[in-house]
Amino acid sequence: MHPLVNIAVGAARSAGNLIMRHYDRVDELRVHSKQRNDFVTEVDRSAEARIIEHIHRANPNHAILGEETGASGSDEVRWIIDPLDGTTNFLHGFPQFAVSIGIEVRGKLEHGVVYNPYSQELYTASRGAGASLDGRRIRVSRASSLDGALLGTGFPFRDDQDIDAYVALFKDVMANTAGVRRAGAAALDLAFVAAGRLDGFWEQGLKPWDMAAGVVLVREAGGMVGDMAGRGDPMDTGNIVAGNPKVYEALGGKIMRHLRKR
Repeated sequence: MHPLVNIAVGAARSAGNLIMRHYDRVDELRVHSKQRNDFVTEVDRSAEARIIEHIHRANPNHAILGEETGASGSDEVRWIIDPLDGTTNFLHGFPQFAVSIGIEVRGKLEHGVVYNPYSQELYTASRGAGASLDGRRIRVSRASSLDGALLGTGFPFRDDQDIDAYVALFKDVMANTAGVRRAGAAALDLAFVAAGRLDGFWEQGLKPWDMAAGVVLVREAGGMVGDMAGRGDPMDTGNIVAGNPKVYEALGGKIMRHLRKR
């Protein structure tokens, strides 16, 4: 395992332990609303602080992009952190949330770690070295089309997102697949694509920290990741489609047809 991944794993596990100590007493937490349907708790902030402390103990000059603390530092290595992806799930005791840590080196995503502290499942990946779940190599599914595929998505929840357009796409996808799941944690959805638990995934309006680690996982597990409009980098646009190569192509084509109608 790459030394930076070792650091990320230690940081993710430490943050996960902190998160789980509060899991059965979320009613005691202070909860703030960033915007409609987007929450942050003291656990998010404490977990991010713990991750950054862990990173800087080993590499004090490395740059950080964190969901809660924003951007800091200037270095060829940048850590992209979501300390608690799925905060709403966590607040409701719904066990689908994760710590997500992606690592860029000279502007390229090189490593990713996603850790589910509830199940204690640990996903890791490094560019050119493959992806693993709890130390076992993982690959994307072998689904050959959308027919019979199981997909993940994220519903639009902010006022600036076109819900009607999304619903039309969702209905079209539902009619051609085995089903669509909306579990509420993009980092885990992407990890599930990498592990073959989902055949594909799409969502709009994400942030870099939602995707960074998952993008590395999917690519290193033999999958494909791109922007929903077929241009640009989803890390920049926030609109992502991912899947095994055949599902990625089919799902991307369906998304593109709906975008052209708008």
